[in-house]
Amino acid sequence: MEKAPDVDIETLIDEFEYIPGHFHLEMNLNFECNTPVKLRRRDITLKRDALQFQLESDSSFQQLAVKNLLGVFSYYLDEFGSARDIFLSITQEDPDNLNAWANLAYVYDSLNSEDKASQCTDKVSYLMGLDEGESDSKEVRLRAARCLAEQGYAHAFDVGLPNEDDNMKKMISGIGLYDKALAYGKHEIPVEEKRSWFFTMASLSMRLDGILMNKSKEEHRLLIFNKTLTLLHEVVKSSNAYYKALAWCYIGMMLERQNTFSTTPMGIHDCGFSGTDPLDCFGKALEIAKDDPLILNRLAKICHLLGKQEMAIGTCNMALDLLQDPKLNWQAYCTRAQIHISTYIRDFERAKMGLGGLPDRTHLTSAKSDLDNIINVHPCLKTYLDMAEILSQETHISV
Repeated sequence: MEKAPDVDIETLIDEFEYIPGHFHLEMNLNFECNTPVKLRRRDITLKRDALQFQLESDSSFQQLAVKNLLGVFSYYLDEFGSARDIFLSITQEDPDNLNAWANLAYVYDSLNSEDKASQCTDKVSYLMGLDEGESDSKEVRLRAARCLAEQGYAHAFDVGLPNEDDNMKKMISGIGLYDKALAYGKHEIPVEEKRSWFFTMASLSMRLDGILMNKSKEEHRLLIFNKTLTLLHEVVKSSNAYYKALAWCYIGMMLERQNTFSTTPMGIHDCGFSGTDPLDCFGKALEIAKDDPLILNRLAKICHLLGKQEMAIGTCNMALDLLQDPKLNWQAYCTRAQIHISTYIRDFERAKMGLGGLPDRTHLTSAKSDLDNIINVHPCLKTYLDMAEILSQETHISV
């Protein structure tokens, strides 16, 4: 490891435009909150499980962003050894990863390993170009850009958001970090890597638009809506099937929202989507993903969250036709079970209000069968919570 003058983290925070690492970010994850400890740990565990699936499905440029965040979650679950090992593995995979070195310094400091923490901080200083006054070189700026992009990615997975305003702030902060990353990296960022950033920026912007639909003036929302479409229009040019398929799915979602405006947003015209049927976009996504169960599972999850349950079930079945092994394709079983559970609960609530007949119990039977397939090969908190929901609904039936 190259030796550099000692530079502590506080000095970096005071003097520089960006600070490597995740533990200083203004995310709820990094602050004490009023949420009970058990609930906070549950939320972090669920986020970590979701990230683990993200790691499996997205094998592209944002793998290190996912791994850094997995290390942060492990730290806040008091798994310090696991957090250390994750950050160490990143530094071995990418010795220039600023966030990993800064995060590792933080963990070593928590473990009272001051010498190792100091070495990591020195490495951060060296990679930032502080030793030789090279902080504006192309290599250093590209490292900074990737550092900022990884930090922007983390904002999509914050926990304990008390209200929509706080959620909006996190989305805006994440988008801002990506914008800053693009400004730092400029033309040095490889095209496909830049498109992977555009994808996450679009994801954050879509979530922001979803909140603004009910609480913002149309003029303000139009800026976000048009920016989202512009980003997605670039992502569909990607050679990465995961980003391309999901981008078409997201475009379909955005086009479904156009009727919430008094006039058609200019972004739809500018991106060439005038007259495009959202269903055609969903169809393109499925066509791209038809041979990849991991992408199909992601699309199924999105359709489920959109309330398109028949499409979601069909997409899960497509994934299972390709790969039935519960150990390798647990997500398809898990999502299909969640669809059956939510459908049953919806019909049960309608029946209580006199808006329909009794719910079909086969939904619970099917959900339990799917979860039984995976509960031993992929035990995770979400699976147990879903199984508990089934047992709770069965209790209602017996009563």
